[in-house]
Amino acid sequence: MPFITVGAENFAPIDLYYEDHGSGQPVVLIHGFPFNGATWEKVSIPLLNAGYRVITYDRRGFGASAQPATGYDYDTFSADLDVLMTQLDLRDVMLVGHSMGTGEVTRYLGTYGSSRVSRAVLLAPLAPFLLKTADNPEGVDKKLFDGFQQAILADRFAYLTSFCDAFFNYSENKGRWVSEEAYRAHWNIGTMASAKGTHDSVSAWQTDFRGDLPRIDVPVLIVQGDKDNVLPYPATGQRLQPMLPGSQLITLTGAPHGTPWTHADEVTKAMMEFFSQPSMARA
Repeated sequence: MPFITVGAENFAPIDLYYEDHGSGQPVVLIHGFPFNGATWEKVSIPLLNAGYRVITYDRRGFGASAQPATGYDYDTFSADLDVLMTQLDLRDVMLVGHSMGTGEVTRYLGTYGSSRVSRAVLLAPLAPFLLKTADNPEGVDKKLFDGFQQAILADRFAYLTSFCDAFFNYSENKGRWVSEEAYRAHWNIGTMASAKGTHDSVSAWQTDFRGDLPRIDVPVLIVQGDKDNVLPYPATGQRLQPMLPGSQLITLTGAPHGTPWTHADEVTKAMMEFFSQPSMARA
């Protein structure tokens, strides 16, 4: 199992588990909360078959990566990504994030620039700013996030059930876009995560990415379902697109939050078409 060390806690290294398969132009896939890189399987296999080099990794605290007690913020997450990109010497990268993973993409490009990145894909994005504040009335009330964290502390496994229900819109999509077995597999993956990381990541969702957006100078594709019950479409993807002039927005009618699983064919097709477009930097 390959690992990259991104730091240390006390005397123990903080190692990130990653997988690096294929050859050709690299595509880095960054998973959503509270899962790991394995949840990309319905996207990564077609990308491999199309001749791309596909890299997935487990965010700190999740999957097979180390589970430190600190570092669950986007400055640290993006620094971890920078270590991965640098140590693997990745260039001309298609940088793809889903849900929480879009935060790494956005903060990485805002902080480290695009010297290693050609394009970015944001699936069900967190940006621009999810928290409701005086200057961000479109956001979500902080009481909701506080309630999530209280539920995680009280019974993380019960919380995972409610999260997976919202992730798939399970009551209406069971047997249609997601099987009971796939639902259980995602729930099981979620249980592998750090309890501390699961709790603290909810604070990271409240990050303000508005300052990162003007620094993004590569083409951006945004894909989101209009029935996203985790990250409301009007407050995220629909609102984000005008803030990234020249970006593309694809709206998946009726789709839930977990589109890399429920709408993998549509997501993969949109990504490959975007990847093959003539290269042009964003103004």
